[in-house]
Amino acid sequence: MFGNPVAVVHDADSITDDDMAAFARWTNLSETTFLLPPTDERADYRLRIFTPGGELPFAGHPTLGSARAWLAAGGSPRESGMLVQECGAGLVRIRQDGDRLAFAAPPLVREGPVDIAVMAQVTRALGIDPDLIEAANWVDNGPGWIGLLLLGAEDVLELTPDFELLGSLAVGVMGPYDTDEGGLPTYETRAFVPGLSVPEDPVTGSLAAGFATWLIGDGLAPDRYLVRQGTRLDRRGRIHVQRDGEIWIGGDSVIGVSGEVAL
Repeated sequence: MFGNPVAVVHDADSITDDDMAAFARWTNLSETTFLLPPTDERADYRLRIFTPGGELPFAGHPTLGSARAWLAAGGSPRESGMLVQECGAGLVRIRQDGDRLAFAAPPLVREGPVDIAVMAQVTRALGIDPDLIEAANWVDNGPGWIGLLLLGAEDVLELTPDFELLGSLAVGVMGPYDTDEGGLPTYETRAFVPGLSVPEDPVTGSLAAGFATWLIGDGLAPDRYLVRQGTRLDRRGRIHVQRDGEIWIGGDSVIGVSGEVAL
């Protein structure tokens, strides 16, 4: 009720691509996933991830939610405490830290400065004063993210995007709070993906991973911090970010509804 739901379909190897896409449109959630046998012997399972607008090679909160569902259905990883997911982005490792799951941030497929024309489109669509942008970078690990670091969390919360102007761009914005939460430096994040029929995503692990890869790597954020997301949507998303050898993106997940579906 407080984060970002994902519908997870087990035993999906007999479902066609068209039926997967149709079911994702029907659920109308940010993502709907399908669990299949792996094709890579190093993986524990294979995952396909759909939004109402199409398939993604990788997404964060569906990765954690699907891992939780796979474990709850009796899945047993080859390596104790570490799951390996096969998806469009390759192999993604997911570690168990008590009840919390965390995935290793996948490498960026596009990084570096955002060109002037694209930045002009983004600032117009967000209605933002460019002086509020501390830094901007491509942080694309599959969904196509552009990341903007703003001066403060309130600047993030005040944004009212024009989704028509944003078009097919996937844009994430992030800004720091003056105070910590739970003893951790804390940031507010928002994710805008109108091109995939998700105008604003409540909680976005792939964006958190992209931001962390950029910001921690460039010394713009500490090795451990907390991300708040979904505040403007009355959601209580919390993402735990930590560099521990590599960057891990973690979150708490629960199974809220279970049953059968005819496809």
